[in-house]
Amino acid sequence: MKPSQRLPEIWYGAESSPFWLRALVPVYRVLRALHRAPYTLGRKKPQHLPVPIIVVGNITVGGTGKTPLVIALVEALRARGHRPGVISRGYGGAAIAVEVLDADSDAARVGDEPLLIREATGVPVAVGRDRAAAGRLLLAGHDCDVLVADDGLQHVALFRDVEICVIDGERRFGNGLLLPAGPLRDPLSRLDSIDFLVCNGGQAWAGEVPMQLVGDTAVSLLAPAPQKPLREFAGRRAHAVAGIGNPARFFAMLRAAGIEVVEHAFADHHAYVASDLDFGDDAPVLMTAKDAVKCRAFARPEHWQVPVRADLPQAFFDAVCAHLVDFNKR
Repeated sequence: MKPSQRLPEIWYGAESSPFWLRALVPVYRVLRALHRAPYTLGRKKPQHLPVPIIVVGNITVGGTGKTPLVIALVEALRARGHRPGVISRGYGGAAIAVEVLDADSDAARVGDEPLLIREATGVPVAVGRDRAAAGRLLLAGHDCDVLVADDGLQHVALFRDVEICVIDGERRFGNGLLLPAGPLRDPLSRLDSIDFLVCNGGQAWAGEVPMQLVGDTAVSLLAPAPQKPLREFAGRRAHAVAGIGNPARFFAMLRAAGIEVVEHAFADHHAYVASDLDFGDDAPVLMTAKDAVKCRAFARPEHWQVPVRADLPQAFFDAVCAHLVDFNKR
């Protein structure tokens, strides 16, 4: 079993984290402190941008549902009269310098999640290791009045006006330990300073905003991308492909729709090639939207994506927008 598969079993299972992993936690603490030291000591200050910044992230390794929430947040902001843009690190992409995505952008260069966000929302998206530089580049060419930073809770170099942490409602925080003995990138005390805690699935705890991912439609990877209800696959055998942080969530959703699932889990941000989807039969292949942006070049008629949408209370979006009003009063 690969370490990438073994570690989640330790973090979220009944097995205790072995001593050698626990022994490395102090090393992680030191590295984390050194990374933050210039800011905690006041030698550097987080960079401000001329528009409010909303950061959506998590404190655990792996997928918690950040991207669907970013898409839902962007749509909610636009519905309330704002002109949002998105900035992202572009994990999984090869780009080093900051750049703004366009119609020709490729996931191998800019990352799968930023490309998915742009395709799903149509808002301008910029990627780069330096999120502040990405934001400045985006603002230079687009009339945005708010920026949403995808996965930036640990990016201390950028000042943020609103912080949103997405929590996996089923796996929560696993064994509650820091990396590498547990899944935590930040200690649990970090939650005390975050503006909104969003619980994806499971049972939301006190003070958390409930979120559900809904996927009820299958969309062909072939143009012009015909659609059909996911229930039409019920009672049939289908290959399920997921290269996301928590593939089990996608597989469970398909099984709940009555589909006989053959699981094919890939590493998060996996770079697909045609042979990855060659399963030796003509059964339909269902994949996440994040996977689909990397598979269209070699798509076949049996390839379908199942996009999900994040369902949250409208009061949550109203509360987020209230913070933007405070920014404009400064």
